[in-house]
Amino acid sequence: MAVSDTSPRVAVVTGASSGIGLYTALGLARDGMRVIMTGRNHERTETARSFVAARAEGAQLETALADFGSLAAIRGLADKILGRHDRLDVLVNNAGLISPHYRLSEDGFELTFAVNHLAPFLLTNLLLDRLKTSAPARVITVASRAHRGSRIELATITGSRGWSMGQSYGRSKLCNILFTRELARRLEGTGVTATCLHPGGVATGFGQRGGLVELGWRLAKPFMISAEKGAETTLFLATIADATPFNGGYVVGKVLECPDPAALDDSLARRLWDESARLVRP
Repeated sequence: MAVSDTSPRVAVVTGASSGIGLYTALGLARDGMRVIMTGRNHERTETARSFVAARAEGAQLETALADFGSLAAIRGLADKILGRHDRLDVLVNNAGLISPHYRLSEDGFELTFAVNHLAPFLLTNLLLDRLKTSAPARVITVASRAHRGSRIELATITGSRGWSMGQSYGRSKLCNILFTRELARRLEGTGVTATCLHPGGVATGFGQRGGLVELGWRLAKPFMISAEKGAETTLFLATIADATPFNGGYVVGKVLECPDPAALDDSLARRLWDESARLVRP
C-alpha cells in the first residue's frame, strides 16, 4: 500500500486521557500530526480531546477506547486504527499502571505485566505492517528508571509468588526496555525505529491508588516535574528529524543512557519476545 506524502502524518498515543499522554498528544497535534488519543474511559478521553483541541489550532484529533487489561480490547483497537488509516507514522506506547494489589487481567495475567508490557507488545505487533509501509516511522515506549535492579524469571512472570507492587512495576519497565531492544533488532532495514525512555518523576495521578501508595505519592509530588515537562522526551523522539541514532536505545533527558545490565541481555530480550508472543498470539 503506497502512502501519500501529502496526507497528514498519523500518530497513536495510548493513555492519552491524562498526564504525559495528554501532553504528548498536544505536542504532536501542534506538530501537525493527526492524533489518535486512546483511553479507557469515554468521558475522560473526550475531555482530553477537547483540552488538546482548545490549545492546538486546527488540531486533527480522534479518540479510541480500549481497556489495556484485555487482549480482545487491544485487538479491537488495532482493527479500528487500521480500518481508519492507511498510514501510521508514530506509535507512542504510553499507557501504564501500578497496581497496589496482586490482580489478574481479563486474560488471567498479572495485571501490571499485562497492561505495561503485554498490551503494548500486542498493539505494536498488530500495527507493525502499517508502520513499515509508512516508513520512516517510529515506535516509542515509555519505560522508567524503576527497571533498575529488577530481574525477570520468564517461567513465573505472571504468577503471585514473591509479588510486590514495586517489583511488579520494575519488572514491567524492564520488559519495556528489552522489548524495545528486540523490536529494533527485528526492524533493521525497514525504516521503522524503536526507542524507549524514562520521562522523569512526573506529578500525575499515576500514584493515586489509596493507602500507603497514595500517601507516598502525595509526599513526593512537590519534588516532581509536571506532566507537560514529562512529555518532552517523548515528543523529542517523535519529532526529531532523524531518530536513527536512538534506535534500540533507552533515553533520559533527550540523551542515550545505559540501562541496567539486565536490560542489555539480548538472549533474554529474544526469550521475552517469544514468551510474550506465546501468551498473546499476535
